[in-house]
This record gives sequence, C-alpha cells and structure tokens, in this order.
Amino acid sequence: MNDSMKHYFSKKKIDMRTFTMVAILVILWVVFSYLTSNGFRTLGTSFLSSRNLSNLMRQMTIVAIMGSSMVLVMVTGGIDLSAGAVVGFIGCTAAGLQVFYSVGTLPTIIISLLLGMLVFVLQGSLIAYAGLAPFIVTLGGQLVFKGLVLAISKGATIAPLEDSLRYFGQAYISKTLTTVIGIAIILFLLMNEIQRRSGQRKHGTLFEPLQAMLIRWGITAVGILVAVYIMNSYRGMPVPVLIMFIISFLLTIVAEKTVFGRSIYAIGGNLDAAKYSGINVSKNLLIVYTIHGMMVAIAGLILAARLNAGTITVTNMNLELDAIAAAVIGGTSMTGGVGKVAGAIFGALVMASIDNGMSMMNMDAFWQYIVKGSILVAAVWFDMQTRKKGNA
Repeated sequence: MNDSMKHYFSKKKIDMRTFTMVAILVILWVVFSYLTSNGFRTLGTSFLSSRNLSNLMRQMTIVAIMGSSMVLVMVTGGIDLSAGAVVGFIGCTAAGLQVFYSVGTLPTIIISLLLGMLVFVLQGSLIAYAGLAPFIVTLGGQLVFKGLVLAISKGATIAPLEDSLRYFGQAYISKTLTTVIGIAIILFLLMNEIQRRSGQRKHGTLFEPLQAMLIRWGITAVGILVAVYIMNSYRGMPVPVLIMFIISFLLTIVAEKTVFGRSIYAIGGNLDAAKYSGINVSKNLLIVYTIHGMMVAIAGLILAARLNAGTITVTNMNLELDAIAAAVIGGTSMTGGVGKVAGAIFGALVMASIDNGMSMMNMDAFWQYIVKGSILVAAVWFDMQTRKKGNA
C-alpha cells in the first residue's frame, strides 16, 4: 500500500456505513441460504438460486421506487405516512378504470399518474404553504385513502387487468438487452468517476487516490455483472427492475446535479439559512411532494400489474413503513439534509431479502415485523452514532 493510500485510509475517508451495510447484506444472504438448504454444499439451490434472486429483485421494486422519492421528502425534513394507502388507491383506481369502464392501458396510466401527483399536490400544499406538520398531514391522508380504497373496491378484488398493463409488472426483457444495459451502466459509472475526479482536480479538492477509486468502481462493476448473470440465468431482467433503475437514475440526477436538488438539501440541512439565501422553500417542498406523488403512482401501477388486480389488502402491507425503513437503512437522516437515492435502493434490497428469506423458512409473520422493526431501530441508532463521530 503506497503513502497516498495509507493517508486515505488513515483519514477514514472510506464510507464505513456503506461497507457495514454491504457486510450485513452478505451475512443475511449466507444465513438465509444455509437455513433454506441442506447445508453449505447446496447453498445455491434455495435462497441463492437464480430464480429466487430474480424474483427477489422484482419484489423489491415497489419499495425501492417509493423509497427513492421518500429520500427526497426526508432530505427536506419531511416524511410521508400515506404512501402505502395511496399505492392501494392508485391500484384500485387503475383496475376499476379497466374492469368497470374498459379504459385502455395508456389512458389508465396517464390518469393514474395525474391522480397520484394531484394527491400529493394537495398534501404538499398543506405542508408547504399552510405550515401543517408532514406527519399529521400524511397520517390523515393515510386514513382518507384507506377509506377511498374501501369505497372503490367495496372490500372485493378488482380483476383482471389488460395484458398490456400486466406487462409492466410481470414481463421480462431479453437476456441480450439485459447484458447491454448492465455494461452501459458500468461504463456510465466509470465516465462519471472520471468526470468527477477531473472537476475535483481542477478545484484542488481531489483527495481520493486513483487506486481507491478503481477498487470502488471495480467492486461496483463486479456487483452489476453478478446481478446481470443472475437475471440472465433465469429469464432476463424483469421490466419492473428496469423501471426502478431508470427512476433511480433520474432521481439521482435531479438530487445531485441540479440547482433544485442542492436547494432541497439546503432546506433539510438548515431551514433558516436556506430562507436567508433566497431559496423559495414552499415552492421546492411542493415540487418534492409532487415528484413523490408520481413515484407512488408508478409503484401503485406496477403492484396492480404484478397482482393483476386492485385490492384493499395492499393498504395493510405497510408499504410506507418499508419505504421509510429502506431510506433510513440506506443512509437517509430522519432529521433531514442527508440521503442518497442509491442508498434507498440498497435499503430496499435488504428489506426484500429479509421478507424473502423468512418467507422461504415459513416463519410466522410476527417474526418478520419484529426483525424488520429491530433492523430499522438499529439503522437509526447506527446513523446517530456515525454522525456524532463525524461531528466530533
């Protein structure tokens, strides 16, 4: 190890939180693989089978999409407790449009997206302009939309959906296209790293040795190639996973590369300073909740497409809590100002792994609540401890 690398590690510039979360995920996968197989010799036949891992990735998409925009909400210092109920509301509305009124898939999607945005424009307006607490507004919204789902469905399942809408929840893209997308993501990440280093060198802020950057990028590239191999070993990339990647990419650009993104981090970091610097806080908050509404609507459509139905049971799945947990596990601070979209995707993978592993072990449902709740509390505690050390 050369001097620059030693200096780099000595200054603790490595993201220890990311390292810890990756280690926890690996441990979870090894434990579930052992417990769902007949020993280490058959680890690849159960939890780690390509079919199960492909299904796991598809299962995580709903929480990942909701968690991605939940990051933006939480970065501003807000929270959304209504997302799960709105997902059920959008799903039942979309199913109702197709089953009761024979509305085509494209109009159904457009209406659903507009409806999701309208819902959060109303809630966002109460938060941004009326000054109501996000917790209260969205908790009330949760009850309202649970009631509306019950009114639409009358307690029954609304099905079936058209094949073209089910495509977004159940189809797969070809293995060739899956490989091309994986390689494109790797090359994009490399180009982004080169551009970032070039900018830091120009401004005299470059501290990361080239070897450290290459190691970090190499680990990420290997992870992507493994994911591509797993998906191609089954049926290729599920369409919901592709949608999740596109959304996470776009939201990452919005959060990290735009003036709007820097504004919402400033709002969450120090509200008074943001106001004094001329940021229109109310307008930016409303935009954040509107974007979140669109993402929740997309999640509702994908879930309805995957289930081939709109059903009230979705409102009892606590999806909003899973999305919040995914964001927190991925490094988003409950106090605002800190968080990344990519972290929420990783957090959703952790949550989906726990659900999937315990389901394969036929564990009682109450254990899932206990384990997921414990992990959420542990993630918040870990977040507080790392930030205390960072400020020390």
